Amino acid sequence: MASDSRNATMNIVRSHNIRAQKKYGQNFLTDDNVLDMIVEAAGVCSGDHVVEIGPGLGTLTKRLAEKAGHVTAIEIDTQMIPVLDEVLAGYDNARVICADVLKTDMNEIALSYPDEKVKVVANLPYYITTPIVTGLLESGVHYDSITVMVQTEVAVRMQTGPGSKDYGALSLAVQYYSKPEIVVTVPPEAFYPMPGVESSVIKLDLYDEPPVKVNDPAGMFRIIKASFMQRRKTLANSLQNNQDTSIPREKTENALAAMGLDPMIRGEALTLEQFARFTDLL
Repeated sequence: MASDSRNATMNIVRSHNIRAQKKYGQNFLTDDNVLDMIVEAAGVCSGDHVVEIGPGLGTLTKRLAEKAGHVTAIEIDTQMIPVLDEVLAGYDNARVICADVLKTDMNEIALSYPDEKVKVVANLPYYITTPIVTGLLESGVHYDSITVMVQTEVAVRMQTGPGSKDYGALSLAVQYYSKPEIVVTVPPEAFYPMPGVESSVIKLDLYDEPPVKVNDPAGMFRIIKASFMQRRKTLANSLQNNQDTSIPREKTENALAAMGLDPMIRGEALTLEQFARFTDLL
């Protein structure tokens, strides 16, 4: 039996002649249970200002507006704006901004309701998940939490550690700023149209202070990104050959030796704490 949200979604799609846009990675979530789980996982309450990215047809937006103090929904697709205006007509605490989130001043949005905690909730377009998540984390905005639907393999990447093929720059960025936890795995059947991959909801609880201290966080992330550009190369070779770092091999090897590490080690073997110490030594 189809869920209420799936029926409502199909009615909106038909009445507004909506076509899911591949260029925006649109897959509309239609499973009531999953929608409820997202709101519950995010812990949305009346003291929150929720920023939703890619509200689409507004199915999740309505649920957020019922719980939150305020909701700001950022939607890039102009065809969705009349739909959202219609769906959210009864919710005075919800507003829609037609914009590209990657070009939006998130600090300005976050400061709209200064007395409320800011939480991000989203069913993210999978093709730009990484730039959106890293952009949010590095924005300087103090989000209380970020709860997002992403491709399962990306969710795994966010919370994995050294020694895994999924470990990389995204893992380290997420774990520097937050504590990640996969909440639920979602099958393709929960969406319209169905994506070709499995999805997961992951919650990032942001730290007040990062779990490691480093004198130059931006420098550390330049080193991290360079060390994973060519995973099979040693850290020393990666950092010497990358134009964003250009660190002489001898300098890297001396720092590694001071840490008691093999000079032939690869970046994928270092923990967040080791990257922080390595950066400070350099």
